[in-house]
Amino acid sequence: MTQAPTPTTDTVRRLLRTLLKDSGAEVRPVPASGAYSTWWVGTRQVLRLAPDRDAAARQRRELRLRDLVRPHLPVAVPTSVAHGEWAAGLTYSLDSKVAGGSAEGHEVSAVGEADLAGLLTGLREVPVRQAELLGVPRVAPRSLEGVRRAAARAAARLAEADEFDASRLHQLTPPGAVQLAAQPGTAVLVHHGLADDHLVVSADGRVRGVLGWTDAIVGDPAEDIAGLAAAVGSPAAVRAATLAGYSARPCLRGLWLARCDAVVRLADRLAGPGDAPLPLLRTRLRRTWEAILLERVTDLRDGETDEPP
Repeated sequence: MTQAPTPTTDTVRRLLRTLLKDSGAEVRPVPASGAYSTWWVGTRQVLRLAPDRDAAARQRRELRLRDLVRPHLPVAVPTSVAHGEWAAGLTYSLDSKVAGGSAEGHEVSAVGEADLAGLLTGLREVPVRQAELLGVPRVAPRSLEGVRRAAARAAARLAEADEFDASRLHQLTPPGAVQLAAQPGTAVLVHHGLADDHLVVSADGRVRGVLGWTDAIVGDPAEDIAGLAAAVGSPAAVRAATLAGYSARPCLRGLWLARCDAVVRLADRLAGPGDAPLPLLRTRLRRTWEAILLERVTDLRDGETDEPP
């Protein structure tokens, strides 16, 4: 198998000369940019290069998906200025930058929480069938009991390292995990990466855009509630989900998915190498374990659904 070329600054500049009239803008690689080779082009554009054919297929799907979701969302979705192939079978997309910073560096305001509610509402309104026709995969909901057990093992390791009080996980009992199981017929379009620097937040706390649609799925809306809990904290995430019309079950399910995931990811990172910085993982652990009023709900009514009223 022929090895794919590694993009360099010269590679990027040669490509930009074919795309832009003024190709003299400063070009800088974006560190820790995930599956793609990502470059800043001046101050207003971002270039992403797929390093292999799998990433190229997902990028082609992402471009089509962004066009599908854009009319349904109250926040910006990146627009591609140009796209094509930078090498045989390997795609690129030159996108306009969405103004703002990441949720890691900006606190979301009350109005920003309304933006998040609009995001969750819009995702629910995207026609699932159309998303699947674009190739967005349907993924079954995770077993919360399985997630709970994995988190219990990880919490024990964190307790030994004096990083976490493992007894806090006792709040989620096996019967509680069963009670918070995802309900049939509730699948929606799920961004599935809201905690990974994909929320663009302005200095005034408004949510201005959502990036990174390559990992979107059709599945459990609680996954995006969990992503928001890690990105902006559990209280803000649950308030946004409640404002979007989600009932107690998916809100609490998302909360516990976020908490268990945060425990597992920090334990795994402490045990070995990884890309995520330890301070970030500790911050997300703290955010997801912030207490919320909804936790006082200890018994969901029979027949309660996950659908909004």
